[in-house]
Amino acid sequence: MKAMVLKGPGTLCAVDVPTPQPKAGEVLVRVTHTGLCGTDLKIYKGTIPVSYPLIMGHELVGTIAASNDTDGVRIRDRVVIDPTLYCGICFYCRVGQTNLCADGKLLGRDTNGGFAEYIAVPTCNVFPLPDFIDNRTAAMIQVLTTCVHAQRLSDLFPDESVVVLGLGVAGQLHIQLAKARGAGPVIGLTRSPTKAQLAMTLGADLALSENKDAAKIVQDATHGRGADLVIECTGLISSLSHAISLARSGGRIILFGITTAAEGVLPFYQLYFKELTVFNSRAANGRDFASSINLVERGVIQLAPLLSAIMPLTQLGMGLDILNSQDDQRLKLILEHV
Repeated sequence: MKAMVLKGPGTLCAVDVPTPQPKAGEVLVRVTHTGLCGTDLKIYKGTIPVSYPLIMGHELVGTIAASNDTDGVRIRDRVVIDPTLYCGICFYCRVGQTNLCADGKLLGRDTNGGFAEYIAVPTCNVFPLPDFIDNRTAAMIQVLTTCVHAQRLSDLFPDESVVVLGLGVAGQLHIQLAKARGAGPVIGLTRSPTKAQLAMTLGADLALSENKDAAKIVQDATHGRGADLVIECTGLISSLSHAISLARSGGRIILFGITTAAEGVLPFYQLYFKELTVFNSRAANGRDFASSINLVERGVIQLAPLLSAIMPLTQLGMGLDILNSQDDQRLKLILEHV
């Protein structure tokens, strides 16, 4: 089969590799669409260490091509794939935290992923897609699952205020989820006027771009207290510092953006003085996939407005260059396997 293989940092090649054969309890999926994300870029650049050669890709949609497991799915079923592999028997798996499995792996990082024609995965990691959900946007369901998982960590009561820092794909999904949970006001902060405007169309009560008075505006919108919940989506140390300043005393912060920084300067005294609760989320699990598919099927979450471009899989390198360009208007790039 054809695959895009990473042979080292920045070295990507289109090559023929053996088609994987499903083992007992696995299915073979013909991949039709994959999403590109910042984790792929970090792996490509070498800031997330991996073993080479590697087939990246973890936002995966496809059809069942063959099966060694007749339970739950059928040949030609359209599915979205949970890229988090787990053993099912360790302590974390037994308590339902499969995303923290002691022997867990992420497709496209710890083992070969979906930038290829086919992939073999455990049957428990595939979730059938309703006809209503289009293949071209369905790869974003994986991103949605991580947002759903993150917001499950924090209670959110009706009319509590939420600030989302960074309005990329994940930030736009967090805006929609917070509104669906009854939050208000929901405020988005971004560098991009285009993304701020999109957030408003997707339900934000307020969205600001490059506004030096953001802290005052958030204070004014929250009766002088600050945000009940701040969701940090950029992965930047400076943005985490901003999150601490925007949260009210006794508030909460969700660290959603992935940072590979080993050190940084933070206002630690404010973290103490405000008695803030900080949550960190990692990946997602099966119930997050079921919930996310349901949210999209019911129209609660919109994915189509987040799609910037569809490119052939062979243009993966170009897609990674676009990701690296920090284009303020770009959102999700989807690779189509033709």
